[in-house]
Amino acid sequence: MIAYDDLISTFIVLWSVIDPIGTVPVFLAVTKGYDDNKKKKIAKLASYVSFGVLVFFLIVGEIVLKSIGVPLAAFQTSGGIILFLFALNMIFGNSKPEEEIQLIKDDDDAEETAIFPLAIPSIASPGAILAIVLLTDNTRHSMLNQAMTAGVMGLILIINYFLMILSNKIHRRIGNSGAIVISKVMGLILASMAANNILMGIKEFFKL
Repeated sequence: MIAYDDLISTFIVLWSVIDPIGTVPVFLAVTKGYDDNKKKKIAKLASYVSFGVLVFFLIVGEIVLKSIGVPLAAFQTSGGIILFLFALNMIFGNSKPEEEIQLIKDDDDAEETAIFPLAIPSIASPGAILAIVLLTDNTRHSMLNQAMTAGVMGLILIINYFLMILSNKIHRRIGNSGAIVISKVMGLILASMAANNILMGIKEFFKL
């Protein structure tokens, strides 16, 4: 039976690190000057690429760690620390929109724009990659739970896609300030979950 608490927790973590709301201003900036059809193609390609990257780490992330001799508890602890720092940056540092728009290059190639900076590092961010590896730990999560995580990730990416398509309307309603406020609230939630990951990793490593 699927625990709904785990489902909600997984959704909150992945929503925080993928940050669909924060993607809206980034998408608006990188697609400025493109027509609506081109924007839809960019949104679709960015969604496909980010999904592929995250699925790759979902499937082989733990295998790679084991092959290089890194215990998952150590990765969980370090990953929790990085997620915590990521959350602190969301709360106290630059917001996602301000930070990632600076990565935009003067390039008219729509495919390249979809891949960088939209798919990577905006959607499939380092925080999202770390989170997806931690949430599919074979020692702590059953195959059903891992499939559930993959489904939640897919759902969030679908929501992210539609938010990009509707980005002009959304941005008119919430503005950059609204996106920043939402990003900071999600950062606070993510910080508490990251702290829990750190404590669980230490507990597992020292067999407490």
